[in-house]
Amino acid sequence: MSTPAPLCLTMGSPEGIGGEITLKSWLARKHSDVPVFFSLDVPERLREEAKRLELSVPVEEIATPSQAGGIFERALPVLPVSADKSDARAALESIKGAVSFALKGEIAGLVTNPVNKASISQTGVKFYGHTDYIAELCNAAGKAVMMLECEALRVVPASVHIPLREAGAFLSQEWLEHVGRTVDAYLRERIGISGPIVAFAGFNPHAGEEGILGDEEIGIIKPAVESLRLNGIDARGPFAADSLFHAEARKTYDAAVCMYHDQALIPFKSLAFYEGVNVTLGLPVVRVSPDHGTAEDIKGKGVARPDSLLAALRTAARMR
Repeated sequence: MSTPAPLCLTMGSPEGIGGEITLKSWLARKHSDVPVFFSLDVPERLREEAKRLELSVPVEEIATPSQAGGIFERALPVLPVSADKSDARAALESIKGAVSFALKGEIAGLVTNPVNKASISQTGVKFYGHTDYIAELCNAAGKAVMMLECEALRVVPASVHIPLREAGAFLSQEWLEHVGRTVDAYLRERIGISGPIVAFAGFNPHAGEEGILGDEEIGIIKPAVESLRLNGIDARGPFAADSLFHAEARKTYDAAVCMYHDQALIPFKSLAFYEGVNVTLGLPVVRVSPDHGTAEDIKGKGVARPDSLLAALRTAARMR
């Protein structure tokens, strides 16, 4: 029986907590069902971080992803990136390298540590977030869909990192149908749900009150739901978002498609602030990340929790 390919963990922004939670995730390998992974990082950076935080984590350099499995039990395998440890360019090189390994089939998937979008953008690269950047590297621009997943809830923001005032103009029936098809395929093929139910939230308060409070529901969302249903997908809605996420409502669907970022993220993070994960759908590779930011305010204090990263590693292993 062949050994499964390892997962690749990107370094994240050097100014964030990526190094700390990487080290703590390796330390948790024996009691948290952690799959084999290696870090695509600057080895000396991780050694210094381990020393500063007094974490007993030996770091061992590898030359190829296939070497990770033989090292993982005794040391954290690290495949070096060729960039300065304090430069945002190293974070970019880590992402690009991980995607390249995934496309070549050398890894089972990539798990991305959080990045600071502003610092990466200062390198001259147009960067709105991992989802769009990785989609471009995979030649899947315009196809990637973000899903936030935890035990209690799956949500999909149909518009993501754009200003709220632009979200309504971004939405279209065509895009919502693509989101619905992509989510349905993931629930069937990756989760194993037969006949999944996909709920669609409205865009306006009270789902528009039949056009009184806005017409996005009538002109965009409802037609998308009806088209999906005609094509065999159990799409439902649009529902008023303020009553879509309480415990009883969550039992009526397998995933909720929301119309803008905070409509999805607020209920999700209220339920799973530490354990939620971000899964990118619609890519030719597996990509998962913890559902939190760089947390620069607590870097170096030794208090960063690896819970979400551990959940992301387990989710990526399940998907491979």
